[in-house]
Amino acid sequence: MTVSQSLAIPVAGVTLGADIVVPRPAHGVVLFVHGSGSSRHSPRNRHVAAQLHTAELATVLVDLLTPEEEEVDALTAALRFDIGMLAARVVAVADWLAGYKPVGELGLGLFGASTGAAAALVAAAERPASVQAVVSRGGRPDLAGDFLPMVHQPTLLIVGEYDTTVIELNQQAMERLGGETAFAIVAGATHLFEEPGALDQVARLARDWFTRHLKSLPRREARPSM
Repeated sequence: MTVSQSLAIPVAGVTLGADIVVPRPAHGVVLFVHGSGSSRHSPRNRHVAAQLHTAELATVLVDLLTPEEEEVDALTAALRFDIGMLAARVVAVADWLAGYKPVGELGLGLFGASTGAAAALVAAAERPASVQAVVSRGGRPDLAGDFLPMVHQPTLLIVGEYDTTVIELNQQAMERLGGETAFAIVAGATHLFEEPGALDQVARLARDWFTRHLKSLPRREARPSM
């Protein structure tokens, strides 16, 4: 049995839309941190989420910007690079999930894409006992800056073979990460993994990483939502 809900989550002074899917049984929960100009409706993230469900992993796809903020960002592209703000919202959602009964005692992983990967890594650094693992898809972990050495959770960086600039940025960031790291290049793929089979490979890599590292233990860092 799988439970699906669309919720409005009040966190960090705003209300964020989220889609939560919890298979039964569930052995972990993955919070998706989308990237530049994307949302919880991203077909790529939804494709990956569907694969995680088959491995008995719950998923949370959330909009990190309000509808009003999305309108501003569509014109300025400024908010999508505000890593500090995005990370603060990821932390707030993670704390909220700790009190959400269907997933509250599941090990939490973060799946970040593009600029969202940096926000995920900053959130992991700020919640070392809550976040158990991180996966980056075509991400910009370099934008996490000085938070990288503070990330001690197992982190998997996935990049397309032809996304050459991002490969270099990921390799540089990998050297600064403080914990177990792995680097995977998807053959024949570009930045958005639109090539046949590329996104399926991303999903398999993420599924295996989270299945390996997420443990169902009560998380102790929950903060009450304000």
